[in-house]
Amino acid sequence: MTYRVAMDIGGTFTDVVRYDGRTGTVIASKAPSTPGDLAAGVFAALDRVVEDPAEISFFVHGTTQGLNALLERKGAKVLLLTSAGARDVYQIARGNRERMFELRYRKTLPLVPREHVMEAAGRLDWRGAELLPLDEQAVRRAARRARAEGFDAVAVCLLFAYANPAHEQRAGEILSEELGQDTLVVLSHEVAREWREYERTSSAVLEAYTGPVTRRYLTEIEQRFAARGLTVPVHVMQSSGGLVNAAHARRRPLQTLLSGPVGGTMGGVAAARLLGRDNAICVDMGGTSFDVSLVVGGRPDISAEAAIEGFPVLMPIVNLHTIGAGGGSLAYAEAGALRVGPESAGAVPGPACYGRGGTQPTVTDANLVLGRVDPDWFAGGLMSLDTEAARTAVAGLASTLGMDPIQLAEGICDVANAKMAQAIRTITVEHGIEPREFALVAFGGAGAMHAAFIARELGISEVVVPRFPGAFSAWGMLEADVRRDLTHPHFRAQDDLDGPAMAAELRRLETDALDALAAQGVPGDRRRVEHAADLRYEGQDYTLTIPLRDAAEPGEPGFLGVLADRYAAAHTARYGHATPEAPIEVVMLRTTGFGTFPKSAPAAAPSPEAVPPAVREVIFDGRRHATPVLRRSALTGELTGPAIIVEETATTVVPPGCVASTDANGFLIIKVTP
Repeated sequence: MTYRVAMDIGGTFTDVVRYDGRTGTVIASKAPSTPGDLAAGVFAALDRVVEDPAEISFFVHGTTQGLNALLERKGAKVLLLTSAGARDVYQIARGNRERMFELRYRKTLPLVPREHVMEAAGRLDWRGAELLPLDEQAVRRAARRARAEGFDAVAVCLLFAYANPAHEQRAGEILSEELGQDTLVVLSHEVAREWREYERTSSAVLEAYTGPVTRRYLTEIEQRFAARGLTVPVHVMQSSGGLVNAAHARRRPLQTLLSGPVGGTMGGVAAARLLGRDNAICVDMGGTSFDVSLVVGGRPDISAEAAIEGFPVLMPIVNLHTIGAGGGSLAYAEAGALRVGPESAGAVPGPACYGRGGTQPTVTDANLVLGRVDPDWFAGGLMSLDTEAARTAVAGLASTLGMDPIQLAEGICDVANAKMAQAIRTITVEHGIEPREFALVAFGGAGAMHAAFIARELGISEVVVPRFPGAFSAWGMLEADVRRDLTHPHFRAQDDLDGPAMAAELRRLETDALDALAAQGVPGDRRRVEHAADLRYEGQDYTLTIPLRDAAEPGEPGFLGVLADRYAAAHTARYGHATPEAPIEVVMLRTTGFGTFPKSAPAAAPSPEAVPPAVREVIFDGRRHATPVLRRSALTGELTGPAIIVEETATTVVPPGCVASTDANGFLIIKVTP
């Protein structure tokens, strides 16, 4: 077994990367995604790089099954069981409005309607001490209703279960006894052992809502791979940027919710390391969406909580900002103005130029009309594009808007670029981060086509296009570590902090994390653990997560001073100010276990090919430019734009005035002029 294989299932294409451990070579390919049966697209892509799955020594993939179920509101029918008196916690949610002055603002509708919420008496206090025993008959009534009314999942969220899970555990035993294995039972303390009742309830409901479809998919993939001869575990990307095997992912499906997009972030971490840079903006433009994430200080930008589709979720998650802007984004007229996205042509029918029945113009069609795509060598020659169909689609919309078709095609690209630049500002400028201090790492099937234009709008001077950009998210999965995250509530004011007790709790968490890595098959010499703590000033409501790396042992001299200094620095970076003289509070302890696997070598460029460039007229800023179109494998030295660089998984556009070259790792570096 010599091949390490990773796969990223996108809305339009399924990308696959194969690393050969004998030769150190990397190859990539893709196949159209098959929305009705995603596994079919998986195996179609796999067949293009591996003849016999028995030769695979390591396999990982990202799945969007759970996320798609959430986005399309096609998840499970969920019954929610809460403590008596807490039935409306999930419905009330939070009173704050995200868009204060939007008159038509509507709060996201809950995934569980009020009539599907039941109560069970029983109460713990905030320390976890029992005040009233659990009403087991109420739990059994909930189980009987779930069975009678055909609920797919039951989510259980009882008060103060994060402090003492005994009541939830007993409720889970009763539900499993009554319902068997066909109904998913989700316990909130297993999803998120953290305080904040609504957020914990929301997290449990999200896992119950998306879990059944994810579990079915993972089970099917494992069975079909085994039938084809795969003998190693199937690994799945987590939203935290780490890997777990499919068996664990089935137990905790919520952790795979953003499994596909974060592969690109982990590839960005590896690319930043190879480039010797600490900071990078990762942009993934596929056929349907545009995802932005950050690498800061050589690490992925990860939060302990996030909001997905308006629903809060408590789990480590890569900070991703996603908008509906991709190669398949539809252009249309609205109120006499041009709009692009978020609707997408998807894989079927796809852009008009795909020749599958699409008639509305898309971003890909606009690029083809402008000459920025090679119609005869799209996706490495796997597809030929219909230029006339693209022109017809663009011309139809141009006629509606009273514009010249070429002018409209550039307008479509400009609108898409502006939307993507604004998405980057949302995750950088709005959080006090200056994008000009970052390199822009562009990937996805369409990322390199638009990267230089986006960078120019943001004042970024350098764009990095990795090898196989269309499959870079899959390559990033090969660079990720196995990861397990554990938490424990630890409410202590600064004056009441018991250092030895805190140290003992961290040691217990460390032991649990190492055991979890062992269960994932990680050898002892490849395991490591990091600790962090959620801190706040006394009187604050929300926290910042502060790493405990290189800090003294809790209770030793200087430990509290280090914590306070780090919190002040983090508070200043996040909010622009700090109060160093104010006492701090510890709210939560966090332990992360990492298990490393052998990494693939960087996908260095092969020896230059003697393929003479073609010359084509390409439109830039309304002017026609005689532009060389050359294979990336034939690129040597520096190349001054305009130029079109094509390869198997993507097309890179180098606008006039920009300079492109390749480095020792095979990365394409574009110096962007203002």
